[in-house]
Amino acid sequence: MKKIGRLCVITDTTVQKRYSHYELAKLAVKGGADMIQLRDKFLPTSELILIAAKISGFCKKHKVLFLVNDRVDVAMIAGADGVHLGKEDIPVQEARKLLGRNKIIGGTAHSLSEARLREKEGADYIGYGHIFPTASKHKPEKPKGTAELGKIVMKIKTPIIAIGGISIENISEVMQTGVFGAAFIGSVVKNKNPQKAVKELREAIYGK
Repeated sequence: MKKIGRLCVITDTTVQKRYSHYELAKLAVKGGADMIQLRDKFLPTSELILIAAKISGFCKKHKVLFLVNDRVDVAMIAGADGVHLGKEDIPVQEARKLLGRNKIIGGTAHSLSEARLREKEGADYIGYGHIFPTASKHKPEKPKGTAELGKIVMKIKTPIIAIGGISIENISEVMQTGVFGAAFIGSVVKNKNPQKAVKELREAIYGK
């Protein structure tokens, strides 16, 4: 099995404006994140490539995994460790043809049937959620909750990374399901001290 980070911080410059993607990545890595995901659906491709390349170089220096959300082309050019693909993005199998078998490909799932499909497609990990209410983007479905997360973990062999409204207040409840790891947006990027927030989350996930 490929090495997958258990504490993933997703950089976001829409829910906050204090920090750039690169600054957020640096703070997250210094706090102990072991996987960074760059997500930006609005920047021009040329600018996104420059940012991705800069974060990729920093993450490689610190031996932290770096993924690009959605954009296989950007991930390839920037030398990222892989991509995370949503339901409406390029299919996992097609991304695998482009990236090769050594790169990480994560896939999104909102149900057991979708998780099984991502597993069948060959995703290296599955991002499942949203677990709790979240303001990071519009979510028409109701939160899954940790009971449903636990069922997914029991039935899917591929590593599950929980996402959606996860914070220091509920991370212990999430990890008690046996989930592989968790991804964070608002609880880190909107925190007054993102580096400290990541450090506390790492202690909750890995133990002090």
